[in-house]
Amino acid sequence: MTTRVLALLVLVCGSAQAVLAQASYVGTVGGAPVELAVNDTAEGLLSGVYSYTKFGTPIALGGQLKRGVLTLTEKNARGKPAATLTIPSFEKRANQLAGTWRSLATGKSLPVVLTATNCRELLQVATLKDSYFRLVLQGQPGETSRVVAVKLVAKKTNRLVQQVAVDCQSQGIHSVEVGDYNFDGQPDFSIFESSHAGPNTSSLYYLYAPSTQRYVPSGFEGTSLEFDTKTKRVYERNSCCGGTTVTSAEYKVVHNKLLAVARHCFRLDEKKQEMVERPLSACQ
Repeated sequence: MTTRVLALLVLVCGSAQAVLAQASYVGTVGGAPVELAVNDTAEGLLSGVYSYTKFGTPIALGGQLKRGVLTLTEKNARGKPAATLTIPSFEKRANQLAGTWRSLATGKSLPVVLTATNCRELLQVATLKDSYFRLVLQGQPGETSRVVAVKLVAKKTNRLVQQVAVDCQSQGIHSVEVGDYNFDGQPDFSIFESSHAGPNTSSLYYLYAPSTQRYVPSGFEGTSLEFDTKTKRVYERNSCCGGTTVTSAEYKVVHNKLLAVARHCFRLDEKKQEMVERPLSACQ
């Protein structure tokens, strides 16, 4: 590990959900330069991601901040804990931090020395075969932070492949997801756009164009869309009025456009205390 450059990034500049504080750092693990950011929630639980700069493949982290001790754990390909990074005296406003990285397989440990810095970019857990994602953030960390761009960066070389301008809420390291949204066998990506009333959310979807080897806006619009690669159908669910009214739709993708094949309206029957399908007009 000392011969490799390690980039450590944990949920950074925050999710807008239950965030108490965020902090970012640069420093070293052994002789390797590192970048580290932490985000703690009311429950003290953490989620994160790191990558070796040499390889550029993000690796998810999980952990907790408990009694001033920050502990982050990475897992191997089998889902078993593989290494830990521990800061025994973690303070959110400290300019300097020190701790230990330790391999759980060999017991080898390396010193960690960190210096606080500003964070304006955020590594994502989601990754493609040859590139990874970084968010460009604007505004103060926390609820006022906005995502203004998504960067696709080549693994190993860290060369910028493509940058897409957006205006989205930050969901931390899980803002970007990868999926086959037009069912053509090529991986696409999406970015969380916004939370709405109740459980409703929206995302922006970008489709891979083989002719240009770039990602283009899909134009897909809908609430809480789910993509089923087995049936090659897209499902939408929109909950309203405290869950008493729900509209759903089923789409197929035709020439990279969503074509509705079914729509439904459900409303709460107060006597039966269950959702009952009604004419579409009842949900408008």
